[in-house]
Amino acid sequence: MTTPPPATELSADEARRIALRAQGFLGTPDRRAGVRGVLRHLGAVQLDTISVLARSHELIPYARLGAVGRTTVENAYWKPTPGTSEARPHAFEYWSHAACILPIEEWPHFAFRRRAYRSRPHWNHTLPEGTYEQVIKQLRTEGPLTATALGGAKKTSEWWDWSGTKVAVERALMHGEVVCVERRGWKRVYDLAERAIPADLLHDELDDTECLRRLVALAGRSLGVGTRADIADYHRLKGEQVDAVIAESGLVPVTVEGWGKPAWADPAALATPPRGRHRTTLLSPFDSLIWERARTERIFGFTHRLEAYVPKPKRIHGYFAMPVLAGGRLVGRVDPAREGRTLVARQITLDGPKAVPAVAQALIEAASWVDCTDVRVERVDAPDLRAPLTRELARALA
Repeated sequence: MTTPPPATELSADEARRIALRAQGFLGTPDRRAGVRGVLRHLGAVQLDTISVLARSHELIPYARLGAVGRTTVENAYWKPTPGTSEARPHAFEYWSHAACILPIEEWPHFAFRRRAYRSRPHWNHTLPEGTYEQVIKQLRTEGPLTATALGGAKKTSEWWDWSGTKVAVERALMHGEVVCVERRGWKRVYDLAERAIPADLLHDELDDTECLRRLVALAGRSLGVGTRADIADYHRLKGEQVDAVIAESGLVPVTVEGWGKPAWADPAALATPPRGRHRTTLLSPFDSLIWERARTERIFGFTHRLEAYVPKPKRIHGYFAMPVLAGGRLVGRVDPAREGRTLVARQITLDGPKAVPAVAQALIEAASWVDCTDVRVERVDAPDLRAPLTRELARALA
């Protein structure tokens, strides 16, 4: 593919601010649109099993909107609003960047992925004969069910030792015949797509090119500005899939100071300079602002790695270290835990003395959100900053 000459040159700082605004961290948050607005703005909210302060899909709207009730978050994703024009599903769960909550109107645009799953020549799990048909029949008869209610999720206690029922219902989800309509105690609740997806959206009529063009455009809008790799990573597309459609996606080529690679931007992001108030907050390691490690290093000069799956002796920043965003910069990390009504900062890494007030503010706000009345700091990587941080916290808690 021949890339047209760049239309705009951006400084590294302009690109950073465009990215922050696109992700909802710069400017006044749209509180009227709430959690559903955040979901549609981002295009995808990642799910993950780890829960420290809260689960990641709860931390995403919190980081942008502030103290949104956790029940409010769950209801916003999964519950229709009865008696209004909103009395239809708002979201579905599917494979995007990873397992993600996605806006319901994007169902048709994942037809390319459903087709790809249906044509897969092999699977990691054996599907017993007749089990798939039995699962579909049971859902049709009994309504939405968890894998446990369908007959059991696992054969043994091993995480991936799935039962035949679980294999069948997960395959049906990948194929698009079944949909996850909510999470209940972290278990997927499955229903038939024909019941769960609005009739005007329930189709696979869009060809792969149209699906990819839409997802590339959405990724560009959600990123503000990004390289080919950034855009591909957002919905886990292949580089050649991006190449095939980016010229018709509506994104415009730009150059960014210091990036060293071609980039594309959302024209709307270039139309007005990004201005407004910066959020100060803890970020989930699964936040789409920092999904892609190379992008995070390029934009913020910040190396981000989830260490939950790293052996404890080899961890540097902690099990679930959450980057701290303040003033449009990543200024530190907090590895949190909870003990009763105390938020425990097991380990704090600070980017110098100027980061102390911001980290203290982020800790206090997070503690209040999860109904903690106290904050305890166990370790600060820079010992000379422990006393100033403790004073800031004591002042805020007084």
